[in-house]
Amino acid sequence: MLNLSPEGLAFIVFCGGMLLLMGIGMNMALALVLTGAGMAWVLGFWDTQLLAQNLVGGVDSFALLAVPFFILAGELMNSGGISRRIIDMAQAWVGHIRGGLGYVAIGAAVLMASMSGSALADTAALATILLPMMRRQGYPLGTSAGLIASGGIIAPIIPPSMPFVIYGVTTNTSISALFISGIVPGLFMGAGLIVAWKLVLRKMTLAEGTALPMRERLRATAKAFWALLMPVIIIGGMKSGVFTPTEAAVVAAFYALAVALFIHREMHIAEMRGVLVRAAKTTAIVMFLCAGAQVASYMITLADLPGVLTGWLGPLVDNPRLLMAVMMIVLVLVGTALDLTPTILIFAPVMLPIAVKAGIDPVYFGLMFILNGAIGLITPPVGTVLNVVAGVGRMPLHQVIRGVNPFLITYTLILALFVVFPQIVIAPVAWMR
Repeated sequence: MLNLSPEGLAFIVFCGGMLLLMGIGMNMALALVLTGAGMAWVLGFWDTQLLAQNLVGGVDSFALLAVPFFILAGELMNSGGISRRIIDMAQAWVGHIRGGLGYVAIGAAVLMASMSGSALADTAALATILLPMMRRQGYPLGTSAGLIASGGIIAPIIPPSMPFVIYGVTTNTSISALFISGIVPGLFMGAGLIVAWKLVLRKMTLAEGTALPMRERLRATAKAFWALLMPVIIIGGMKSGVFTPTEAAVVAAFYALAVALFIHREMHIAEMRGVLVRAAKTTAIVMFLCAGAQVASYMITLADLPGVLTGWLGPLVDNPRLLMAVMMIVLVLVGTALDLTPTILIFAPVMLPIAVKAGIDPVYFGLMFILNGAIGLITPPVGTVLNVVAGVGRMPLHQVIRGVNPFLITYTLILALFVVFPQIVIAPVAWMR
């Protein structure tokens, strides 16, 4: 009979408990709480008051206030016409060229990513507007849906990013530095999608459209002026020290509200109730996850699971690139089963100490962690963003999965590039600090 230490039993409870509870379809936040409670029992720290304190502590953070405000900003953007004006501007400039709607989707995805930070919100907005247009113009629906889903996951990378906020709070890493680290990789992702789309276009029979007069293009750009000003205010304000990332989220929400109500005038006060309810529901889901993860994270620390993993990965600590590659492979496997937020809350506190011990920059590791998790959003079987596109487009999920494959390969190559050449991420952060 095995004679396991309490720490060994806690490890088994953590891994086995999460697999079992996820397997039966339990809510992720409840699974985290129950797993944490089980670990507390085998470690001899069972105390309902301690569990309650950790539940409250998981959401008792000033930095986490950014989450509801960024969610609200995304809802206001979609309801107030900001998202649509960005797409209209991109359509005016590149919509006429062969495969132009694909380039519109990529350009709009990058611009919208610099405003909301939510992959689901951006993807839903893009799919709602662009998928019907692509269907009418004869674009292959599966490939079009795959492109839109791939563009949507740029949102967690380019600042402002809700996953960066959650990661920063969870691991005590500078959120401002994480925001800066996402700019260049986000642009790489956009450029990679352009290259992949050009290659995919070779198999399509699409005609070129008629270019709009320069006057019409400038008019569409002028209509999008207030939308384009939003990322300038947010990023410029944080870079200049006018406000913190949390305050930036508040500024983004109030700016989107002012533009929607008083400038575009596409949203009425009566519609605010629906916007606030949708934002509150999404916020509640994220915050409950944070609360549950704090219970599990506290017990993970008591059981010294990072130390256990460090022992397993000890031979790789002297080779940071190889260690990073192994960690990314592990996260790829995790990303096929978990959504981005649970992945951050469960695995970031365990993996970051190992990365730091190997001499890996914590901001660089954070960017790589979020990038890998974002790719998981378009990786079956979970593929949350894939489900959003399939739902909006009223199409079978397997069709979207086939369509996303070329872009998934592109992102995997970009991830490998950042593993081999970490300075692509680290150098801009050092320069902009």
